[in-house]
Amino acid sequence: MDANSHATGASSSSQETPETMPVRTHHSEELDEKLAMYLEEKRQNSTSSQPSASEKASPQSVIALPERSNSCGSNNGSVASPPAQPYRGQGTKEDPYIVDWDADDPADPYNWSRSRRWLLTGQLAFGTLCITLGSSSYSGAIPRAKKELHMTNAVAILPISVYVFGFALGPLVFAPLSELYGRRRIFLCSFLPFFLFQIPCALAPNHQRGVAASIYSSGPWFGPIMGPMVGGFLIRTPPGWRMVFWIIFMIAAIPSFLGIFYMPETYAPVLLRRRAQKLYEESARTVHYVSKYDTGRRETPMQKISSNMRRPFVFLFTEPIVALFSLWVGVLYGSLYATFIAFPFVFQRERHWYAWQTGLTFLGMGVGVIFGNILAPFNNKLYNRIAAKQSNGKASPEERLLQGMLGGVLVPIGLFWFAWSTHPNVHFMVPILSGIPFGMGTLMVFAAVVAYLMDTYQTFTASAIAATVVLRSILGALFPLFTSGLFVRIGTQWGASVFAFLALACMPLPFIFYFFGHRIRMNSRIARQFAIAQLQQQQRATNRSKQPSRNPSLRNPSQV
Repeated sequence: MDANSHATGASSSSQETPETMPVRTHHSEELDEKLAMYLEEKRQNSTSSQPSASEKASPQSVIALPERSNSCGSNNGSVASPPAQPYRGQGTKEDPYIVDWDADDPADPYNWSRSRRWLLTGQLAFGTLCITLGSSSYSGAIPRAKKELHMTNAVAILPISVYVFGFALGPLVFAPLSELYGRRRIFLCSFLPFFLFQIPCALAPNHQRGVAASIYSSGPWFGPIMGPMVGGFLIRTPPGWRMVFWIIFMIAAIPSFLGIFYMPETYAPVLLRRRAQKLYEESARTVHYVSKYDTGRRETPMQKISSNMRRPFVFLFTEPIVALFSLWVGVLYGSLYATFIAFPFVFQRERHWYAWQTGLTFLGMGVGVIFGNILAPFNNKLYNRIAAKQSNGKASPEERLLQGMLGGVLVPIGLFWFAWSTHPNVHFMVPILSGIPFGMGTLMVFAAVVAYLMDTYQTFTASAIAATVVLRSILGALFPLFTSGLFVRIGTQWGASVFAFLALACMPLPFIFYFFGHRIRMNSRIARQFAIAQLQQQQRATNRSKQPSRNPSLRNPSQV
């Protein structure tokens, strides 16, 4: 649980609401005490220093809040309490105190220790791996399932498509709600059912397999690549295909346990909203506070939910940035899931391999994904070097697309390589090695797109990424449905080349956005507001460098 929720125990007389209910974990008691003392000092300072009417009219009466610190708290998470600073506002219902982060605020996720942040990142990545592992584990069992259940090819492939189609539905609901209720609650509400439903999946009779596949959530690349390798071996065990679900159940127990007992809330708007609510309760509801992200808003809970639920569709259909990148990622994701049909078609049908042998052919893609991860630190160093030359220490979002350029070139190379090496007379290692540039390229493209959307849309990152997940999941569900028929009609060489040509058509996108991205952002209805805020921040940083004695506070970007 986050440090902010620990602080709810600072006042035994305060009332607790669901938003502020404290949950104790194993975090440092010292950090709890410091944060409690810090909040109490701030509250007393704020209530005892309300400006008079004359002071309110004076521009000097507004105290500039310190800028967010870039330090990431070391010393095992023990962060020194920052000096108390009164919030802006009057504390009235009409003009409440605006709750914001202070420098070195121990509750700000940006100030958590580096080790803690990396641990949370690994925890979420492992949870994603558990989910995506099941999306492709079934592919190696398709021939056996067709024979055992007397299914047509389309029906046998349907579980994969239904599974991936669930990826498109989940973000439409959970991503907007995470911006309203926080990341932790939504993670637990979505992941725990996935974990628990592995039991009925494993015990279900054969005719329920396709239904069970529709409950799964979303995730990117490495899990689907590992799925055929794991599934190819598991279907040889006595439980057969059911063993896939038992293994996923056991693996998913780890992130489920960590999510319940360790995972804190990390979404800044929700943390500040809870802090404002806590301060309001501690003042016996006489002094009003509001999060800086909620200023100017007077919406009912249903209006907030409706607004958040509509936002991914708004991004997908009104923002050209999101629409084009969603199409690009969707083509790559669809091509990835098409390979789960193409590889068994090539190696089992034409080369007469066993399912477990076919699963091993995905090792090439796995190696490519690993290479992509190895290159990530070098890409970060390049980005940081460019950012260091800017007055505000931040590079433009377009600099995130450098790795996407390389990835966009590698993907069609890998697909064409695979397409024209599928003939049985070609050594089997040749098509397997084609997975290296494909896996490496898809990972680099995905990482570049996510980073670009995060820098472009900032507080609405979840909705922007949810829009891309919707389109990519739809294409990922559709591509496997026609892959086998495509290969039968025009052959494996030209059939696989269709996906290569689609990737080739999308290859210019990162280059176009790299050179014209700023102009595109300035002409986008939502992205323009954040682009203007970034320009203003850069201008203020330039002014501060020219006049070191001045230290103006940074304003928040306009809310959409």
